[in-house]
Amino acid sequence: MSSAEPFVLNAPLTILYQDDFIVAIDKPSGMLVHRSFLDKHETVFVMQTLRDQIGQHVFPVHRLDRPTSGVLLFALSSDVARLLGEQQEQKLWRKNYLAVARGFLPDAGELNYALKEELDKIADKFSRDDKAPQEAITRYKPLQYVELPIPVSKYPAARYSLVAMQPITGRKHQLRRHLAHLRHPIVGDTSHGDGKHNALFKQHFDCRRLLLIAKQLQLPHPVSGETLCLSAGLNELEPLFAQFGWPVDEHYYQQQFEEFFAEDKWQK
Repeated sequence: MSSAEPFVLNAPLTILYQDDFIVAIDKPSGMLVHRSFLDKHETVFVMQTLRDQIGQHVFPVHRLDRPTSGVLLFALSSDVARLLGEQQEQKLWRKNYLAVARGFLPDAGELNYALKEELDKIADKFSRDDKAPQEAITRYKPLQYVELPIPVSKYPAARYSLVAMQPITGRKHQLRRHLAHLRHPIVGDTSHGDGKHNALFKQHFDCRRLLLIAKQLQLPHPVSGETLCLSAGLNELEPLFAQFGWPVDEHYYQQQFEEFFAEDKWQK
C-alpha cells in the first residue's frame, strides 16, 4: 500500500485479549496507530477505532510501524500504562516476529550490529544527525524456504526464507535494517528492500504489503503478574504461506519461538 492510498478498514479490529486493565489487538498492515501530520490524508487510526469499538479510552504503550501487522497492546488507564512502560525498561517483554526475506538465509544466530538513528526529514528536521550509532541486537532463525520458478534480475528462479526474529533492543526499523545488513532484505520493504522482489510479489501474488508480522508478545500481566502470551494471526498471508508449503498452524510457530528463543540458550 502506498502512502498516497488511504487505509480502509473493512471489519472491526480483531481483539486478541481484553480484561479490565489491558487490551491487545491484531493490527492490520497499512493502518496507522495514531494521527500523524506526515499522513494528513489518513482518516482511520487504531487508537480512535479501538476506542470506539470497546467504548473506552486506550493508552498506547508501544508501537508498530504502519506496514507491520501483528500484536499491539494498549493500557486501559494511565496507571497501567506506566506499569507497562516500566516493564519495557526492565526488558521483561519478549517480541517474536516472522519475516519473509529475499534469498536463502543460511544460518541462525544473534546479530549485534549498531544502527545509526534514522531521522525523518520533516518530523526530525531539528534533530542532531551526528549521534553515534546505537547498540542493536537481533536473534534470528530461518524456519522455511521456498524456490519459485520465476526469473528475477539475473537469476532463473526466486528464493525466499521465512525467518523468526526476536529484537533484544528496539531501534527504529531494526529488523528491516538488520536483515538488509545480512543481505536478505524483507520482501515489501520500500526503504531497505529489493525493488525487483517487491515487484515480483505484487505481480505474481497481488501482495503489496511489508512481509513482517509481530507474531507474538510475551509479558507479565501488569497487575496479576501472570505470564501472557499473545499471538497474532497470519491473516491475509495465510494463503500465500500455504501456497509456499509453509506451516499455517499456530502451534508450529509457538514451538519454534519457545525452542529457539528460550532465555537459557542465550545466557552468556
